[in-house]
Amino acid sequence: MEASPASDDPGAADESDECQICGGAGFVRRQRALDDPLFGRAEPCDCALAEEPETRRSRLERLSNLGSLTRFTLASLDPAGRDGASPWFARAMEAAIAYAESPTGWLVLSGPSGSGKTHLAAGIANRRIELGQPAVFMVVPDLLDHLRASYNAEEEEASFDTLFEQVKSTPLLLLDDIDAISGTPWAKEKLFQILNQRYNAELPTVFTCSVRPQALEDRIATRLTDERLSQVVVLQGAADGQYRQVGGMARERLAEMQFRDFDLRGAGLRPEERHSLEAASAAARDFAEAPGGWFVLQGANGCGKTHLAAAIANRVLGDGQSVFFAVVPDLLDHLRASFAPGKDVGYDELFEQVRNAGLLVLDDLGAHASSQWAQEKLYQIVNYRTVAGLPTVVTTDRSDDELRSAHPRIVARIVDPRAGSVVRILAPHYRLGRAMEAKPAPPRRGR
Repeated sequence: MEASPASDDPGAADESDECQICGGAGFVRRQRALDDPLFGRAEPCDCALAEEPETRRSRLERLSNLGSLTRFTLASLDPAGRDGASPWFARAMEAAIAYAESPTGWLVLSGPSGSGKTHLAAGIANRRIELGQPAVFMVVPDLLDHLRASYNAEEEEASFDTLFEQVKSTPLLLLDDIDAISGTPWAKEKLFQILNQRYNAELPTVFTCSVRPQALEDRIATRLTDERLSQVVVLQGAADGQYRQVGGMARERLAEMQFRDFDLRGAGLRPEERHSLEAASAAARDFAEAPGGWFVLQGANGCGKTHLAAAIANRVLGDGQSVFFAVVPDLLDHLRASFAPGKDVGYDELFEQVRNAGLLVLDDLGAHASSQWAQEKLYQIVNYRTVAGLPTVVTTDRSDDELRSAHPRIVARIVDPRAGSVVRILAPHYRLGRAMEAKPAPPRRGR
């Protein structure tokens, strides 16, 4: 059966040691029928099968491009994470161990700097090498630099083709910092070609990124989040757990609003009103345990929706994630004011903090005039977080019709059942009861 070299080496091999069949790569692609499970896949060359285990491991380490990362093993990691009690890291480590033993499909490790995702990816590569299987580890900016360098001159085109084919076809590829894509459209196109080839062939691939994969370029995001092929695991790092706010919800005040302090009794409540409070509290607790997508709390002023939003924020902070709590009218004031020169926090920085918060709370949506500027800023925030799948809590005392009239594009995102859930609280104001129901809604603040 004919075989062609399928090198998984990003670097050069010693010519004196090269096998005449595989060129020193250790793996070949054999001619097989289209319906053969091994069609198009790299297989061990005869020279690799005849190697001594230690020799094989040394060769695989050299070809892996791990460098100093050979010290990063899964066995050296604490499942509790660096902080001693991280359920996020424990789940990620469990997924990494399972993948290292039997790499199938794609594994995406998403988390901020310091969360341990690169260690996990390198640990997977080292485990595969320990088992005598190849793995190639590439930091994406470095990979693109290598590709550009190998294409600098016409006489080096063969070098580019070899490297490009190696990365596209290696049995297990680990791409670190997939979101750190920069440079020319050419570089981005080369990276996409690598991903697309491996996607179509369903070749085992591990990715790390500091943002949710949904926030990447559409054609990359759709592949990384394809549930048929890809498993996405989210980590949270020690740098998280930061709290920012706009609108007066100080950290001390937030800490006073816990789930245990939420009063479900409410004197004089009708059965349906009490039931809606109980259902809202239960739904908020569930969301806090596994934040994701949109969680909209709708009800009269003072019915308890801000308390539940704050309780969710407290739980998320306790899990080590960042929270931005923003009262919507005040947030728009701050964004507008941050355009002025000389501010400590510029508009771009504040806007990015809001868009990328681990959890964003938008309190009192609708309590502002819908100027074109305000509408556009809110829509940009809402749309970004919808696409990225970032957990967001919204509270509003406006009816469905009022919201759709004032914010049609925003409402289309936050009430989409595929993106989250809407919980309606029927109870009246906590202290003033039904006396508030006869009063007109307060005038909306102009923006």
